[in-house]
Amino acid sequence: MRTTDDLLDEIRGIIAAHARPDMTTPIAGLLASKVETEAPDYSLTEPLLVVMAQGGKRILLGDQVFEYRAGHCLMVTANLPVTGHFLDASPQVPSLAMALVLRPAAVAPLLPELPAGRRPRSAAALPAIATSEAGADLLDAVARMLRLLDRPADAPVLAPLIEREILWRLLTGPHGGMIRRIGLADDGLSHVSRAIQWIRDNYAEPLRISDLARLAGMSPSAFHRRFRAITTLSPLQYQKRIRLQEARSLLVARAGDVVGVAHLVGYDSPSQFNREYRRLFGAPPGQDAARLRADSAPDSAPDSARHLS
Repeated sequence: MRTTDDLLDEIRGIIAAHARPDMTTPIAGLLASKVETEAPDYSLTEPLLVVMAQGGKRILLGDQVFEYRAGHCLMVTANLPVTGHFLDASPQVPSLAMALVLRPAAVAPLLPELPAGRRPRSAAALPAIATSEAGADLLDAVARMLRLLDRPADAPVLAPLIEREILWRLLTGPHGGMIRRIGLADDGLSHVSRAIQWIRDNYAEPLRISDLARLAGMSPSAFHRRFRAITTLSPLQYQKRIRLQEARSLLVARAGDVVGVAHLVGYDSPSQFNREYRRLFGAPPGQDAARLRADSAPDSAPDSARHLS
């Protein structure tokens, strides 16, 4: 087995050669990221495995902080509104990372293959985000997956096999419980995910806990506890993050229409919108949007673009 340093060197080289502004690659579900600034980003992340190859990142979710650097990985098992700060990133030494979308359809077939002691059990109390060292076995599989970017003819056959190996390493690793519940259709995560999806699709609508609990098939009190355990946020806090992140994207395209954007994302009070926006993003809506327009390319705003968590 090659050393982790050798594997990270190879991974860095492939990511640097193939990373695009939108982070996509020709292999479905495989992302490659190259970031040259430490500016914060605000994004709604999907279930992902992220492996950091160079630099680092600090993730804030509610009042919890997760930090990972080269040789570490981040695992996310639900759609979460996060604030991220890249560490030690510059044009000379950019942050380099890869990510693999964690798909329930890919995880579920592996669950019956787990040893008896690792078979799925209730994971209601587990959070939806964690970090750990990647380890040589996982890095070796990641390197082989990335190599397929230079061998596109092999990718249709080998990429699914390597994805299966990567998922197996995660399932049998220290945070396997988190990953296992992605493949469980009747687990608490899947029930809460229905409510999460409703909030994402209807973020401007009034939020009623009783309706969300009914959608998740739980009592209101059980739903509230399960939602916070998974996301670290209450449903109302989650909705507020989604509203403000969507407002930030809209303001970049709609210069000067702060009141109109506030109304579109569900705020009846412009003063409340201004106050909560400033608390999250550190500047009033108009000032923040003007800075983003000045700093960003015309066709891409930081929060509407896809980000690795």
